[in-house]
Amino acid sequence: MSAPQQPATVDPEVAPDLPATDDDSDDALVDDVSNGEDGEDGGTDDLLVREGDVAGDYLERLLDILDVDGDIDLDVEGDRASVAIVGGQLDDLIGSEGQVLEALQELTRLAVAQSTGVRSRLMLDIGGFRAKRRADLSSLAGDAARRVAQSRQPERLTPMNPFERKVVHDVIATVSGVRSESEGEEPNRRVVILPEA
Repeated sequence: MSAPQQPATVDPEVAPDLPATDDDSDDALVDDVSNGEDGEDGGTDDLLVREGDVAGDYLERLLDILDVDGDIDLDVEGDRASVAIVGGQLDDLIGSEGQVLEALQELTRLAVAQSTGVRSRLMLDIGGFRAKRRADLSSLAGDAARRVAQSRQPERLTPMNPFERKVVHDVIATVSGVRSESEGEEPNRRVVILPEA
């Protein structure tokens, strides 16, 4: 039996007052930056690179505090910064069903927002957990969409977090004859796949 883990201390200064988000807006909102109004994407790209740099520094300090080995990979994917922690024993940073990963992502977003002054939509992956989950969900959503298209009966999926619902909605949007929507309240919010009228 292993000894209980000591909780990591987090600097309370990294929690600015930011508006709460609802539903799948975590992945669907557009940042309050640039929005193309300045006629160039350079400002947005620079901001995303800066978000990645701030997140990388924050996570490196956290790994040092926790005495966990891992490398930080930074990237920009589409309209968001993407950060991955790879290598080492990272299961404790992922947690059961990715719950610790979700919490670390929110803390990292808050640290980035404090530094940049802009709400961050940064995506964090640890040990390839999100990449594998995205592949699994894409397969599940595709199978469910085909069943609904054939049976013409709605299908409710199990409750999912915003990241997971976004993956499912994206897959459903590519399948003809079906549509999707979210229903319920967190943490029991779920995707419903419906036949198109």
